[in-house]
Amino acid sequence: MLVLLAFIIVFHITSAALLFIATIDNAWWVGEEFFADVWRVCMNNTNCTEIGDNYADYSTLQAIQATMILSTILCCIAFMIFLLQLFRLKQGDRFVLTSIIQLMSCLCVMIAVSIYTDQRQDLHQKNSEQYYRFTSEGRYGYSFILAWVAFAFTFISGIMYLILRKRK
Repeated sequence: MLVLLAFIIVFHITSAALLFIATIDNAWWVGEEFFADVWRVCMNNTNCTEIGDNYADYSTLQAIQATMILSTILCCIAFMIFLLQLFRLKQGDRFVLTSIIQLMSCLCVMIAVSIYTDQRQDLHQKNSEQYYRFTSEGRYGYSFILAWVAFAFTFISGIMYLILRKRK
């Protein structure tokens, strides 16, 4: 049982780390001379521009930012609740609250990445010519892929918490 508990804790911490990296790092959309995410756009690895109100569909990017941040926060809260339930829960009970919060984190990641996938082309085409070339020259970066992996990890851990019973 101790090995299973250690695996679940490591799996949850890995999920949280993936969410932090995917949310913070600037590699959702990359090309030869640029990289971009939902926070800023960098050209030639030196000229970085924050994405602000002047950016077309800024509200869509704010939705992506908010859901990624919310998913990271929910994942951390689920871990803390799991640790509390580990010591407070009666034997034989399930970690339902932890599971619900972790599945909400999973849902937030899925929403953010799905919106980004759907709107990526529109977001960059509506801006100036400088940003238009992102659509044709770029590809999804590792932070975008990590966000999808974090989605899978949070989903799996949410299901694991739902199935897991507290034992001696």
